Amino acid sequence: MKRVILYTDGGARGNPGPAAIGIVVMDDKNEVLMEIGKYIGEGTNNEAEYHALIEGLTAAHQKEAEVVDCYLDSEFVVNQLKGVYKVKNERMQVLWEKAKAIEKKFKKVSYTHIVRSKNKEADRIVNQVLDSLK
Repeated sequence: MKRVILYTDGGARGNPGPAAIGIVVMDDKNEVLMEIGKYIGEGTNNEAEYHALIEGLTAAHQKEAEVVDCYLDSEFVVNQLKGVYKVKNERMQVLWEKAKAIEKKFKKVSYTHIVRSKNKEADRIVNQVLDSLK
């Protein structure tokens, strides 16, 4: 069973403001398979977090992963995906539904909240993209 490890981060300067995503896809030996950084337009931090996860899951699917271990520094998004928090915001609901639809393409997807210091690479990518907009 092909397993990938996914680190994602999203950020917005201004919240809402210019937003970007950072993604690191690794194999089960912690070798980096790909990194993605992208400006996504205006949005909130939470929207950017969802966009990063959706893009990361799409990349994992393209790498033919069957199991994905997702690590995010957004406790809010992790708890929504796990069903701990209800999704009340309409825009968040749309993004949650997209994430859940992609999730079905895998045998197993897990979501783990990590502190920002454990998500340095994805965070670095987000900030590189946002810094490049200046």
